[in-house]
Amino acid sequence: MVDKPAPDATRRSEKSRRAIYAAALALVGEVGYPKTTVEGIAARAGVGKQTIYRWWSSKADVLLEAFLDLSRQAAREAGQEPYAVPDTGDLAADLRTVLRITVDQLLDPRFEVPSRALAAEGLVNEQLGREFVTTLLEPQLQLYVARLRSAQDAGHVRHDVDPRIALELFVSPLAQRWLQRTGPITYAYTDTLVDYALHGIAPR
Repeated sequence: MVDKPAPDATRRSEKSRRAIYAAALALVGEVGYPKTTVEGIAARAGVGKQTIYRWWSSKADVLLEAFLDLSRQAAREAGQEPYAVPDTGDLAADLRTVLRITVDQLLDPRFEVPSRALAAEGLVNEQLGREFVTTLLEPQLQLYVARLRSAQDAGHVRHDVDPRIALELFVSPLAQRWLQRTGPITYAYTDTLVDYALHGIAPR
């Protein structure tokens, strides 16, 4: 069988693409991932089903790309485009800045509603969970890795510290609190996570 050539993204209708993104995110938030269908997305976006299949192979691909686009929008609105962990030379301040932006995103209904639906589905749908981590989560975590490595080079973080593990000291508690609703998501909370992660909890 001859593989079909990859679709030319430059030929996509920007209006249709935006409508499809919005429809996919809205539907998954309203009815959940299992009940979201390509047909439903197409009907809501006002496009033909074949339009979606021309550009994406599945509803998962549509949703993951829609989330990437939403993340870029959030970064643009926060003045953080291209999205990155800032490097001002002050690691604590840089982490506080990007975590505050994350708080804003987590509390934004445009992101929160569909994201919770996908996160819940990812717990029981292993393939979707892997795609979510690979496509969306891990690239963002690697930005923290890069910043922590820069801090190591500057002598602000011990050289024997594994940056990929260290970032979980402030990222994972925030994710858990948001997912399980165990407490409020605030700037004060993430500032405290940074303080505890960088300075520990032993007496100073």
